Amino acid sequence: MTKKIFTGIMLMSGLAVLIAVLFVTGIIYRHYSERAAAELCSKGRLIAAAVEQQGESYLDNTDFDELRVTWISPEGRVIFDSEEDPDTLGDHSDRIEIHKALESGEGGSSRYSSTIMQKTINYAKRINDGSVIRVSDVHMSAAALMASTADNVVLIFAAIALLSALGAVLVSRNIVRPVNNIDLDHPDISRNYKELAPLLTKLRLQNGRVSRQLDELTRSRRQFSIITENMDSGLIIADSKTAILAINSSAWRLLGSTQPADGASIFALDHSDTFRRCIQDAMGGKRSECILSTSGGDREILASPAKSTGMINGIVVFIHDVTEKQQLEIMRREFTSNVSHELKTPLTTIYGISDMLANGIVKPEDISSFGCDIRNEADRLITLINDIVSLSKLDENSIPRQDTDVDLYELAQEIIARLAPNAQAKQVTGQLTGEHITLRCNRTVIDEIIYNLCDNAIKYNTDGGSFEVRVSHIPTKALITVSDNGPGIPAEHLSRIFERFYRVDKSRSRKVKGTGLGLSIVKHGVMYLGGTVRAESTPGSGTVFTVELPIDKQA
Repeated sequence: MTKKIFTGIMLMSGLAVLIAVLFVTGIIYRHYSERAAAELCSKGRLIAAAVEQQGESYLDNTDFDELRVTWISPEGRVIFDSEEDPDTLGDHSDRIEIHKALESGEGGSSRYSSTIMQKTINYAKRINDGSVIRVSDVHMSAAALMASTADNVVLIFAAIALLSALGAVLVSRNIVRPVNNIDLDHPDISRNYKELAPLLTKLRLQNGRVSRQLDELTRSRRQFSIITENMDSGLIIADSKTAILAINSSAWRLLGSTQPADGASIFALDHSDTFRRCIQDAMGGKRSECILSTSGGDREILASPAKSTGMINGIVVFIHDVTEKQQLEIMRREFTSNVSHELKTPLTTIYGISDMLANGIVKPEDISSFGCDIRNEADRLITLINDIVSLSKLDENSIPRQDTDVDLYELAQEIIARLAPNAQAKQVTGQLTGEHITLRCNRTVIDEIIYNLCDNAIKYNTDGGSFEVRVSHIPTKALITVSDNGPGIPAEHLSRIFERFYRVDKSRSRKVKGTGLGLSIVKHGVMYLGGTVRAESTPGSGTVFTVELPIDKQA
């Protein structure tokens, strides 16, 4: 804008100066021409008067300097000429000034010579005898006048141009300065050109709308950030060129990556082929799912294309931690397999013995022994089914809330007495210590917890070993501790002993009567009562199970 204003001012100044020079030159030249014509007319009249008085002698004896004097007869013949031989000059009756002088007494004319850039002016005066005295003078033409003053004109023009340039700079800056100083965020109409008022008014309104939109956008982004940052699942939004537009911290943490830089590619988060194929499928317009194994666990990747008007503008990726889900699925498959095996074993035995009895291949004296085997296997089957049912109820939290006051010491004493035949069979001695602690809870559940812990302390003990049940309390919690001096459990198995059908020593466990669900029932029973259970063991020194239950647990 400054350049345009400067250029415009310079052009207008140059044009004005040029017009002024031409105009002044024209005025000066016109004044000069009129004055020269008047002087020539005055001289011509004086010379004509002198010729009337003195005749040709005046012409011969007078020096006319730069003037050219010609005396012409009434017929147009040159009688005298101050510069040329009269005999060489032709008829002058056709000359304009001569013709006018012969008709009206005096006349004038001018002729311009482009060759010498000069103008000749003539004045003719008729005298008494009818002849004509003509006086001629030569002076510069307008072009010659301008050419003669060209140097001065150029200097003047240069000075004016310099002053004009300086003025143009100052004026253009003064004009543009208020525009440049406009505060676009808070335009002040009163401090600027009135012509800009409509623009500034629109700008102020536009600023208001933009400000409100930015505030709304900021609030939306803040809300989006708060929501996504509080998600356990990861969220990634990427454009059609895989550049990350938005990502929450859960996403890169679940993938075991670091926070990506602005504009980084989504492929920088994980370099595995599984992740790459999943993202590429989504970029191709197909919803994709995959399970990605990382050092932190299993991750489920859900990638969907983001479409607008039929075109793929990017993708949206959700990342879920499915480690526990995958482990539960593995446990479910293992549980199904183990249940099938545990059910199949007694049923196979019962079927085999029944088949032998049906076909009469059993000796009469062996029928009682085979019948006892069928009973034992049936009892094992019933126990397994009952344990599965109990565990299922604990899983589903479907056991009725029929809480009563239970004396844990007395209950432990009763269970030890109930297991006395089993203990005697292995020559294992049991001991109860502690104090009477009353707990309001489901008696069936707490009975199964203590029973299974004591049963395991007997079954997995060494012959001639011992176990101890101790009932005590700390503030707000009742403690049930069952310890034995058996072979113990290796450290690598401690974290898994509460899993269903998990066996530390499978070869030994098969020889021990049991369903393999006891400790799992203990764990879920304790969880049902709102407590915790832990196991500590040193191989060769025995195992200690500790159950903590809240004393103030209410129905």
